[in-house]
Amino acid sequence: MEKKLTKKTWFNIILFSLTGQLAWNVENMCFNVFMYNSIYADATQEAASSFEAMSAVNVMVACSAVVAVLTTFIMGNLSDKFRNRRLFISVGYIAWGFVTGLFGFITKDNISSLTGITDEVKLLLASVWAVIIMDCIMTAMGSTSNDSAFNAWVTDITTPAVRPTVETVLAVLPLVATVVVLGFNTLAQSGTISYTTFFIGLGIFVILCGVLGLFILEEPKSKSPENEKIPYFKNLVYTFRPSVIKENSRLYLALTALCCLSVAFQTFFPYFFIYIQHALLPGLENFKITALPIIAVVIGLAVSVAVAVVFMKMAAKDKKSIFIPSIVLVFAGLMGAMFAGNNIFYFIAFALPAVVAYFIFSIQLGALVRDFTPEGKAGLFQGVRMIFVVLIPMVIGPKLGEIASMGSQIYYENEVHVQKLLPSASMFAYAAVAAAVALIPLIILMKKGIEVKEEK
Repeated sequence: MEKKLTKKTWFNIILFSLTGQLAWNVENMCFNVFMYNSIYADATQEAASSFEAMSAVNVMVACSAVVAVLTTFIMGNLSDKFRNRRLFISVGYIAWGFVTGLFGFITKDNISSLTGITDEVKLLLASVWAVIIMDCIMTAMGSTSNDSAFNAWVTDITTPAVRPTVETVLAVLPLVATVVVLGFNTLAQSGTISYTTFFIGLGIFVILCGVLGLFILEEPKSKSPENEKIPYFKNLVYTFRPSVIKENSRLYLALTALCCLSVAFQTFFPYFFIYIQHALLPGLENFKITALPIIAVVIGLAVSVAVAVVFMKMAAKDKKSIFIPSIVLVFAGLMGAMFAGNNIFYFIAFALPAVVAYFIFSIQLGALVRDFTPEGKAGLFQGVRMIFVVLIPMVIGPKLGEIASMGSQIYYENEVHVQKLLPSASMFAYAAVAAAVALIPLIILMKKGIEVKEEK
């Protein structure tokens, strides 16, 4: 395999990664806020208390994670079996876009018309579960096309020499997607465009990407054709065998470290935009701009740029040199975000360097995960990756955030005088502890060595 990727291959990587990240960002960022702000917008105190909004978000994230992992195992194995990544990606994106568009029609009025439910408590519960179920269906489509097939395709077409570069691009695109989604989500929240228009527009874009994939995606050659002869159900349990785990110990250690960082991220991220909207932004109303917070933000930006430049240079010479410093910076930044209180300027100053360190850590460790993945089994091992970076983090993380917020007991009163639990700054302390735990598998991995042989 050639070490350099063609322009067409780079175009496909960027197009399908960015499109997938737009869809995932809408799910991860907008659905939580949509649930908290729209579904619960005019709920009575009795209805809202029957199923707390933060608990609903927690359940939705956990259910989505379970579906994502099961789907990736099943469909990743199938894509290995049939060696047709192109079809799984393209058809999966088309179905993904269709389901995303349908999401725009979920409202309490529509649920009431379909079911005939008029009782406030029952209607809220029905609406919440409609969102959760549709989220799970959307996740299944996304996991089939993106998590299993596309990620396996990227592993198939890359070598250790180009993977750090590819991982860098794959890590930057979610940031681009976040900015785009934030812009459109702000328009939806302000009423400039409706959520229906928002979701349908995104759905059409994802569908078009899937249709294009049928014509421009190239199928990578099978590296291990003998895997196609192995019975399907035998392959499903392959990655759980003790002998396989022992043989690929470096892969599982790398995934465990990623898991700890992902738990830290998921502890606050499902509630992050709710926290900004209801805890940080209101503080700006009576805030007087002084030199100190501005200086803090400038320092935070400078540190972020320095971290990005220095850490990437260090990683180019020795990948393992940036792992422990990254964890230390993530820990310090998250703790600082907690002590920043409701001052958004101090929050930004602490959070920015932590986010940069987190992404650099994820880039380098993500490249190692691809390096350590057995040839010809990239699709199958996507299921294992999903357990470590999706299932465990998205079940444990949001629960930790909910526990932190329940302990703080901070509420706010909405427009219809209903008391709603707010995410608490203490969730960042829980996240910091989870990040620190990543040091354990990291140290063991570095002792084993992270070097890989280049493919000829």
